[in-house]
Amino acid sequence: MIWVAFLVMALVATAFALFPIFRPDTAAVVRSDAIPAVLADQLEEVRRDLDRGLISAAEAKAAELEIKKRILSVVRRTTSEEHGPGAGGGRAGAILAALFVPLMAFGYYTVNGAPDVPALAFAERAPERAEEARIVDMAQQLHDRLQNDPNGGASEGWMLLGQTYMRMQRFEDAVRAFETVADRSDATSATWSMLAEALIGANAGTVVPRAEAAIEQALEIDAMNPAATFYAALAESQGGDDAKAYDLLTTRLTEANGYAAWMDSYVARINRLAQETGKPRVAVSDYASEAPRGPSAADVAAARDMSEGDRADFIRSMVDRLASRLEAEPDDLDGWMRLGNAYKVLNERKNAIEAYSRAQELLEAAAQDDPRRQIVEKALRDLQG
Repeated sequence: MIWVAFLVMALVATAFALFPIFRPDTAAVVRSDAIPAVLADQLEEVRRDLDRGLISAAEAKAAELEIKKRILSVVRRTTSEEHGPGAGGGRAGAILAALFVPLMAFGYYTVNGAPDVPALAFAERAPERAEEARIVDMAQQLHDRLQNDPNGGASEGWMLLGQTYMRMQRFEDAVRAFETVADRSDATSATWSMLAEALIGANAGTVVPRAEAAIEQALEIDAMNPAATFYAALAESQGGDDAKAYDLLTTRLTEANGYAAWMDSYVARINRLAQETGKPRVAVSDYASEAPRGPSAADVAAARDMSEGDRADFIRSMVDRLASRLEAEPDDLDGWMRLGNAYKVLNERKNAIEAYSRAQELLEAAAQDDPRRQIVEKALRDLQG
């Protein structure tokens, strides 16, 4: 019975494909009308990204040049096709395609397919889809529990829900979760900076006035909040003051006490601003030389010329150095997380679990809304699962 349904659908699809061809007084859709319009939209998108500060002026100029080249190429190619010897064969080709494609698809599916057999690629993603569905279900359960709590739900629960929504890119939902806590007396600087991040995400990367207000509140509670300072710099940059954004970020780096994970994002943003302002580029080692995150530029350059065996020994030596340093500095939470990730990359599951477990112990003294909790917990679940 299902094959009869498939045949009917194929015939209907063929009829829809042939109808415009035989319909009298119907103007053909010209490719040159459609594609340049799409490319023109892309050109506008590049300009909007430049205005929002998402790309640099040099990047915007290069993108605009490439899109304009593609528009010119399409127009020239279409003009050639319209006046070329094969211009009259379009209708015949469309008729053949409309008839041949359904027949070919029917034959191929008869030999290689079956309605009750899932596609391999789709089947292979089953664990990933199951995990996504589980996260969605858990988020909904947490939301319902908090919403139905007569006391309004614990602030820690709302913060966890907001962070979960952020990972799911449900920014509007994250805003509502963080705002619930922001209205309470126990709201922290992190509460306000996470609210700012959610608002920025909900507005396609733009620091809107509501986000600016949240940033100001976060910095008023804790002037050293690195996330709030980063978004304050982003607001300055989008407002056209790249120099002030550069100074905000570099000043905060000078106030850092040793290496922290957020410093990498700062350095990347600073060096992007350096291209626009002509100010000097920086490196993490300029501010936290005692605790480098990874190999130096010289180490990377040397590794390129090594054999596979030598490169493996080189990587092992860096991991061992980090492990030795952590034995002497056991309270370095970020260091244990880096070591756990390194062991994970090296497929040393037992060592990775041990390193992440040490990080988890240190996190007991951290704030409940510390995002590193989720990273460590997920890593341990993946390793132990």
